[in-house]
Amino acid sequence: MDNFVMYLTVFVLAMFVGFEVITKVPPTLHTPLMSGANAISGITIVGALIASGSENTFLAKVLGLIALIFATINVVGGFLVTHRMLGMFRRKE
Repeated sequence: MDNFVMYLTVFVLAMFVGFEVITKVPPTLHTPLMSGANAISGITIVGALIASGSENTFLAKVLGLIALIFATINVVGGFLVTHRMLGMFRRKE
């Protein structure tokens, strides 16, 4: 139970730090940072697959599945937004 409390604390602190960092990014840097975030989310997908498929407790499998779902949504959404933003720089035909 001590490990769960420690992991939950790190997770909540990471959420607060992530929110503060993201809100301080100027709009001109969103596209390059989104490309980097997509790569990081790809790594998160691999970690979530390992966590959800391992021989851990039921709680670890459920949290791994939740992480997998959120990371997949993040990657797909990030690529869609990046594609749309890059489309703004194409020449009109």
